Amino acid sequence: MGEVLSQSEIDNLLAALSTGELDVDQMQENEEKQVKDYDFRRPTKFSKEHLRTLEMIFEHYSRLVSTNLPVYLRKNVQVTVASSETVTFSEFTNALSNPVILGIINFMPLNGTIIIDLATNLGYAMLDRMLGGSGIPLEKSREFSEIELTILQKLMVMFTQLLRDPWKTVIDTSPLLQRLETNPQFAQVIAPNDMIAIVTLNMKIGEVEGFMNVCLPFFTLEDVMDKLNTRFWFSTMQENHDENYEMYIESLIRKVDIPIRAVLGRSTISVSDFVNLQIGDCIRLDSKVDEDMNVYVGNIKKFTALPGADKDAYAVRITSVIREEE
Repeated sequence: MGEVLSQSEIDNLLAALSTGELDVDQMQENEEKQVKDYDFRRPTKFSKEHLRTLEMIFEHYSRLVSTNLPVYLRKNVQVTVASSETVTFSEFTNALSNPVILGIINFMPLNGTIIIDLATNLGYAMLDRMLGGSGIPLEKSREFSEIELTILQKLMVMFTQLLRDPWKTVIDTSPLLQRLETNPQFAQVIAPNDMIAIVTLNMKIGEVEGFMNVCLPFFTLEDVMDKLNTRFWFSTMQENHDENYEMYIESLIRKVDIPIRAVLGRSTISVSDFVNLQIGDCIRLDSKVDEDMNVYVGNIKKFTALPGADKDAYAVRITSVIREEE
C-alpha cells in the first residue's frame, strides 16, 4: 500500500502545482514501472514460445487423428487445436470428472509420462459407433464395462502410436500406453504442484463434439525444452520424400474395408416364382459357365474373372483388369 500524505503535504503539493514548480506531464513520465507479482509456488516453466511450438506439433497430430480415426468409426471426424495453457497438475486433476478416460503413456526415451484425457461423451459416441450404433453418446455418464474398456484401450493405443510422427522433428519417441484409467484418483503420476502444459484438441465426430486434452509435464519434456522453439522447428523440418509419402498413403489404404462382389449373371423371374423358390431349384442366367463374369469394387467394374472353388469355399480367378480409361 502506498504512503499516506498528511494534510500539510497535500497543501504544499497543490501549491507547487499552481505555481508551476511541478509539471504533471513530467511526473507521469517518471512514474515507476508496474511490477508483476511472481508466485514462487507456481513457477512458469513453459514460455509462450514453448506453447506455440507444442500447438504446431499437435496441429500435425490433429491431422493424423482426423485421417486414422474414421478407419475405426466409419464416420467423418474433425480434429483441431483449440488452446494451450500452463497449470499445475493438481488443477488439472481437480477439474476431472468421474468417470474419466485417461491414457497414461510412457513417453520413451524421455523420463516420465504424459496423459491423454478423452471426454466421456466422445468415448461413449465411439463405443456406440464401433458396436454397431449411429454414434450417439449416453445422456448420463456411467461406469464402463470390461468390454467397453477393451475397445477404448484399442483406440487409446492408436492415439498413442500417432504421437511418433509429429514429435519426430524434436525427438524420436517410442510412446507406450501403460494403462487406461477411469478414476482420476489413480492417475497421480507426478507431484500435485508440478507444472504441466495442456494442449486441448477439439474433436467432432458427426454431430458429437468434445475435447481431448494432452497433459505434458515439465519434468517429462525438460531434456528437450531447448528444441521446443519455432526457430529449431523450422530449421530441422524436412519435407517427406515421395517414396515415404506413397508408403504412408498405401498403409492407410490397406486399413480400409471395401466391398467386392462378383456377379455370376442376371435373370428375370416372376414374384410368385421367387416366393416359391426351394433348395435345389435352378435359375437360368444370361451368362455361360465358361464366360468371364464381372467383379465390382464398390460400384466400379474393376475385374473380370472365372468362377470356381477353393477347398470348401466359392472363389473366382481374376482373368483381366479393367482400366479406368476402358
